[in-house]
Amino acid sequence: MRTVIASRYVTPLREGGSLPAIVEADDDGLYVLKFRGAGQGPKALIAELVAGEIGRLAGLPVPEIVFAELPRISRVPNLMLKFKVSLAPAAGLNLALDYLPGSVTFDPLVFQPDAKLASTIVWFDAFVCNVDRTARNVNLLMWHRRLWLIDHGAALYFHHAWNNRDKPRAKPVSVIKDHVLLRFAGMIEEVDADMAARLTVEKIAGIVELIPMPGSRKIRALTADPTAASVS
Repeated sequence: MRTVIASRYVTPLREGGSLPAIVEADDDGLYVLKFRGAGQGPKALIAELVAGEIGRLAGLPVPEIVFAELPRISRVPNLMLKFKVSLAPAAGLNLALDYLPGSVTFDPLVFQPDAKLASTIVWFDAFVCNVDRTARNVNLLMWHRRLWLIDHGAALYFHHAWNNRDKPRAKPVSVIKDHVLLRFAGMIEEVDADMAARLTVEKIAGIVELIPMPGSRKIRALTADPTAASVS
């Protein structure tokens, strides 16, 4: 997985509990930055990383996910207070997704996905316990006439409620009946075998190993320089 350094704060995105923002990085690309210091905390970023990479492994269109270093902040203009609050503890390692300029929110009255794609997405969301792909908040974008999956911070919701290391308190996902694509998903049994073959234990373990652990060399390297340039 690539690591980029945020070089310019472009604009906040006022939608989403993670209080994301569009930033420019040192590779001249634009990214949707998810702050470690936002109200949902690091677990939402872990879910974003793991579920997003599982989606990519399943062959689904998920924007590229990167680690994003946010330099020490001394000046961030034109931000509302809540963004300043979320930015303050976020210097260092965060998560970002490739920004899709000109994309629009998916509308099932305008675009109807084919049954195989819809079935694969529904299967995937059930697998990662994603409770946030409903008509109220579709978390799907149309970009270049293609459907893209975004915002998986609400997936793997069970890891917010561990009773002990083996038994989470949360029950299996039951809101799949409200999935925005369920009515188009007429091939779930057909895609099941393909998904089971793609998502092997070994490959999922490799995705989990991408999660930076406290004290890891990656985190130490990205937070070691207190004089790093500020985002402006």
